Order: sequence, then C-alpha cells, then structure tokens
Amino acid sequence: MYFCYMKKSTIWLLIGVMALTFASLLTLQYAYIRTLSRTRTEQFEEAVSRSLFQVVRNLELDETARYLEDEIDEREKSAMNLSQMSTMPIKKHTHLLAIGNSPNFSSVMEYDESTTLTQTGPKVFISMSHGKNSLYNTSAKMQETLRERYLAQKGLLEDVVLRILYQANERPVEQRIDFSKLEHYLKVELTNNGLGSLPFQFRVTDKNEREVYRCKDMIDIPKKGYKQVLFPNDPGVRTGTLYLYFPDRKDQSFENLKIFIPSVMFSIVLLLVFAITIIIIFRQKKLSDMKNDFVNNMTHELKTPISTISLAAQMLRDADVGKTPAMLKHISGVIVDESKRLSFQVEKVLQVSLFERDKANMTFKEVDINEMLESVISTFKLKVENFDGTIYRELKATQAEVTADEMHLTNVFFNLMDNAVKYRSSDRELKLEVRTWNEKHSINIAIRDNGIGINKEHLKKVFERFYRVPTGNVHNVKGFGLGLAYVRKIVENHNGTIRVESEVNIGTEFIINLPLIKNEL
Repeated sequence: MYFCYMKKSTIWLLIGVMALTFASLLTLQYAYIRTLSRTRTEQFEEAVSRSLFQVVRNLELDETARYLEDEIDEREKSAMNLSQMSTMPIKKHTHLLAIGNSPNFSSVMEYDESTTLTQTGPKVFISMSHGKNSLYNTSAKMQETLRERYLAQKGLLEDVVLRILYQANERPVEQRIDFSKLEHYLKVELTNNGLGSLPFQFRVTDKNEREVYRCKDMIDIPKKGYKQVLFPNDPGVRTGTLYLYFPDRKDQSFENLKIFIPSVMFSIVLLLVFAITIIIIFRQKKLSDMKNDFVNNMTHELKTPISTISLAAQMLRDADVGKTPAMLKHISGVIVDESKRLSFQVEKVLQVSLFERDKANMTFKEVDINEMLESVISTFKLKVENFDGTIYRELKATQAEVTADEMHLTNVFFNLMDNAVKYRSSDRELKLEVRTWNEKHSINIAIRDNGIGINKEHLKKVFERFYRVPTGNVHNVKGFGLGLAYVRKIVENHNGTIRVESEVNIGTEFIINLPLIKNEL
C-alpha cells in the first residue's frame, strides 16, 4: 500500500486538509439550510400578509355595499312617497335632500315641469320633418335625460361616500363586521395563497385592544401570530385589529433541524469512514515498519548460523583438522547445533502463515494438560538448569482433559518458558513456576518467572505481530516478535483466552484459560 511508505507528516497534512474540507462542507450546508429557512419564512409571511390585506379589503367593500343598499332603499322609499302625490305638472322648483343626516351637506335636484317622477325615460316621437319631434330634437332630449340620470347616480354615490366618512368610523367594530363572513374570507384568501391546508384561528379587538370576537375552537392565545388593522382607510384613530394564528404550524427551527439532520448524519458517516481509514493507514504503516524490522532481524538471525556452518565446512576441508578427532568432533557438533538453530528460525518464519488465515490447520484430540506440562517441564528443565535456574510445578487441576492440537499447544508452553529464560534478570537466580487449577468448567495454566518484567504501557501490545518490547540500546535477545502472537493465535483457536500480568524487575506471569471437554459437549 502506498500509504505505508508515506511520511507521518504527509499523513497528518492529509488529515488536516480533510478535516478542513469537512468543516467547510458542514458550514456551507448550515448556511444553505439557514438561507432556505429564511426564504420559506419570508414566503409564508408574505402569503399571510397578502391574505390579510385582501380580507380587510373585502370587509371594506362589504361595508360600502351595505351603505349603498341603504341609500338606494331610502331613495326608493322617497320616490314611492312622491309618486302617490298628484301627477299633475308642477312648477319648476328646487328640492333639498339632506345627506347622511348632516345639515352642512345637501344635494340639489331639479325637476322639469313637464317631467313626472314616475317617468322612466323620455317619450320619443321621431319625425322626418323639421319640427318639435324631429330626429335631432329627439336625440338632444335623450342626451339631456342621460345626463340628468348620470348626475342623479353621481349624487347617490356622493351621498354614500359622505355617509361612510361621517358615520362608519363612529360605529363599534362588532357592528361593522359580519364575523361569519370574516371567517369565510380568511379561508378563501388563505387557500388562494397556498395556505388552505393549514388550520388557523383568529380574533378581533377594538381600538382599545379589547377583544370583541374569538373563533370557536380558540381557547388559549398562541404566542406567535399575525395582525392586520381593520378599515385602515378610516380617518382618525384605529378602528380595530384582526389577529391570525396558526397553532398547528411547527416551530420553524425544528423544521430547519429536520432538514439539517440527514445532511449532518451523512457528513458524520463520511467523517467516521475517513477516521477509520486514517486509523487503518497508521496501523498499516506501523505494521510495515515492524515488517521491515522483522526482515532486517530475520536476515541477521539466518545469516549468523549460515556463516558459522560455512566456516565449519571450510575448516573440515583442512587436512590437519581431519587428523585430530577432538577437533573434528567439535566442528561437527557446531554444524549440527547451527543447523538445528537455522531450522528453528526457519520454522518460526513459517509460523507467519498462521496469521494470514482465519484458522490454522490443526488436528484436535483429547489430551491431558497436566501430563502435557509434565513432559514439557522435563524437557525444558535441562535448559533452565543450564542457566543455574529452578523450575517449580504445582499442577492442582483435578480435571485437565481438553480437546487440543498437542503439537501446537506444546509449542505454546515452550514459547512461554523460553521467553522466561530469554528475559531473565542478571541480578538474581532464575525461578520458573508452572501451575494449573480448575475454575468452573475450564482449566487455568499459569507460567510465571522472576525476570526483568514488562512496563504497563507495553502489556497490551506484546501479543501483536512483530512487536518487541523496547530495551533501549541493548539487543542481547534475538527474535522476530512472532512468539507471543503465535501463542495468542493458538490459544484462540482452542476457544481459550490468555492474559499477562507483569511488574518491572519483579517478573511476568502468563495465564491461559481453556475449556474442559465436558463443557464442550
């Protein structure tokens, strides 16, 4: 992998760039959603404002229509009263009509002597000759009649306008509004502006902010609402106010959060994937460095016995060596020992294949742990005594039958005891303890030494591949960093567990737990 060959500074630079990219992405998403939220809010408020404006406009038109109807009714009643009078021609006179019950304003209507109030239009007699009933005279008379009718209608409208100006704003707001129509107008206008599906509530207050009407389904007054002044064209003080509420409309901040959550979640997922990738890169780089150390160490470990065997072979070619039996025996012994050492190192290298597969090829059978340990201790005792050490056994497990691969499990015990010899303390005599005991449906195997110990910071890493506990500038212990990794792999393949306890300059203890046969059945 390319990342394994990158410098740490380059990797950290990539981390910084990616972190900045993610931060910028989240910032842009937040800004976009905030702008979208503000736009939605503005659109909603604009729709509500248009609806309220049109509702108030409709209320003003309704009031104008009512005054117009009232004025027409009064005119019709007055006309009917006059029609009951004599239909005889009357002299031309001036009729004074009070407008809006105000003595300061009046409208003057003149009636011709030849015109009665019941007449609906001019009587037309068309004559082709030049006379009173000629076409010209008849057309002029019709235009005059239409002009008089226009003036009458104009006066009617002026009367209505004056009445609205001087009477309407003095009436209470509850008398000027039909609240059932108000609710209908609200429904219609909100629907026209795209808000018909949103339930609403409303109330009306007078100029003193005293509530004069509230819709039926409104109990409490919501905190947020919209208001519109009623009859805004009235002169003087404010007539009243219409308040509109949307109780079922969710909080806009929560709506914005709902939009923002998926985006944030996807960004977090990407960030987690990126973080996991970075962790894997660091682990791969660390593993690559450890493999490089392993290759260098392996080269040294294999080169030493090969050089020794080569040197011994050259000595055997010397004729003088063949004449000395003791020298010949010594050289042949060196060759045998170095060959065994070389074979052992090659076997350790081959153990690397165990870590490239989920499970090694093993042959399981029923074995007795106590008997296996007795055999291992007997074999290893000579090596311990060679270093003036002592090995103790305390095999108290009454049930020791497990299903295991005898060869690999034996290698596990040999590896742990061999580490005790390798990392012995030079200040005291080597003591090695091997114990077994039962715990529920399992057996525990403990191998303890009084060596140099391991720092707590390294305890969790001793089972990693190619990892070797740092010893400063002292390199008197050879190895590939595969022994304990091999031990853990084999124990896990036996459905067991292994843990280590250690104190510096006091010693180290490895404890293996394996399930018994009857627990597996």
